[in-house]
Amino acid sequence: MNTGPKFSALHLMNITYALEDLVDNGKHVKVVEQISRDLLDKLEKGVLTDFVSRTQVIMEVNALANAKLGNIEVAMKNIVKSGTIKNSARESNYFQDSKAKYYTRYSLILAASGEYKKALDTLTKALRNADSNPKLVSTYKEIYKAVKGSMKGADKEIKMLQDEAYHHYYKELQSSYITTTGTREGFLPATKKNSKPFKIFTSKIPFDEIELPDLKGNMVRFADYKGKVLVIDFWSTVCTPCMAAFAGFEKVVAEYKNDPFQLFIIDLYEPLNTVKSLVAKKEVKLDVLHDESDKSFSIQATPTKIVFDPMGNIRFYSAGYAGSTDREYYKLKAMVEITKAHASVDAR
Repeated sequence: MNTGPKFSALHLMNITYALEDLVDNGKHVKVVEQISRDLLDKLEKGVLTDFVSRTQVIMEVNALANAKLGNIEVAMKNIVKSGTIKNSARESNYFQDSKAKYYTRYSLILAASGEYKKALDTLTKALRNADSNPKLVSTYKEIYKAVKGSMKGADKEIKMLQDEAYHHYYKELQSSYITTTGTREGFLPATKKNSKPFKIFTSKIPFDEIELPDLKGNMVRFADYKGKVLVIDFWSTVCTPCMAAFAGFEKVVAEYKNDPFQLFIIDLYEPLNTVKSLVAKKEVKLDVLHDESDKSFSIQATPTKIVFDPMGNIRFYSAGYAGSTDREYYKLKAMVEITKAHASVDAR
């Protein structure tokens, strides 16, 4: 009879988050290795069921822990095995920075085995493809120094790779700019033959009439943001990819802090206390609005992002998480820059 504690999907997610944080920061590595090994054993034997696609990440965590403990053969075996799992979360753009974390862990394991050049090549590819986040960038610097013997040229190389990634998305998104005014609906393209585009929002209230409360109950009028590029992103506290995007948004907000720009994340469907609790617990730094009844845009999917030009016209919209902190940042920054460029031309 199994008398051990029962694990729900939420339990498995939370313990995996904790193990990731510990091993990625080099804390309690031996304990992480033991717990992750025990979880993998239970998952393999069917004692635990993985309903949330965490097995792959637990393998990565165990691999990195073993590398830090000097067990290189076990580390390489597990990191390679993690890539054989089908329908993995790593490819799904659901959890925050899944690929960036994988590439960082893989490169550290390669470095621990003495394969510094391969580790640097791995991180270079990740940066070029925007599968990156701040942790990956700092790891790139460490391994660059090990390969080159100094940090000379590292920042220049990183900037070149980041610029290449950003300009890729700028060019890609130029054709998505909505040139007409008066757009009130947004659709995702049909994914199957003979299927119809999926409507993700309908703007039910004219831009100038939209008012929503912030978390203190103060009413925020969209009309007050005429003259600025305004970005709104719809989310809920139970939406993992919604919150995965926040780190990328924070980078955009920081970049445009002195510009005519505003970003709001708008929580839907939930009581105010639920939202306030999560914002406090997660230390969300973004400006939060609340629309419990979804009265303004009839949102059908979260996260959904809408970008308005300084006249209040919708110029971009999108749904889903971009997959990494840097890609989210690049794509939103590109939308803002393209919108600013068109607004400048229109004002002439």
